[in-house]
Amino acid sequence: MTSNPVFDRIKDEVSSNDVVLFMKGNPMFPQCGFSATLVGVLTQLQVKFKGVDVLQDMDVREGIKDYSSWPTIPQLYVKGEFVGGCDIVREMFEAGELQVLFGDKGVPYSTS
Repeated sequence: MTSNPVFDRIKDEVSSNDVVLFMKGNPMFPQCGFSATLVGVLTQLQVKFKGVDVLQDMDVREGIKDYSSWPTIPQLYVKGEFVGGCDIVREMFEAGELQVLFGDKGVPYSTS
């Protein structure tokens, strides 16, 4: 079986960072409303995360969709596991489930 270099790069990102957001733009300048929403959620919880700008690399932009079997961007990963896209993560946040996930995974966050 041959390795997929794009999948290898994605796997490296999600395994070497506790929280990774594959997004359009970067955390300082999100380039779509959905990415901005998730940056806002993570910022509000004061979660340290790495943003990966899929607009800078078309291979990653398409590869992340195959990697996760999820068709849209942004995509949030916590401790190497795919959590979801904008609607799922926003709903988890509003229900308090995202905070529980961070707590269960040992990811520091704040609600103050």
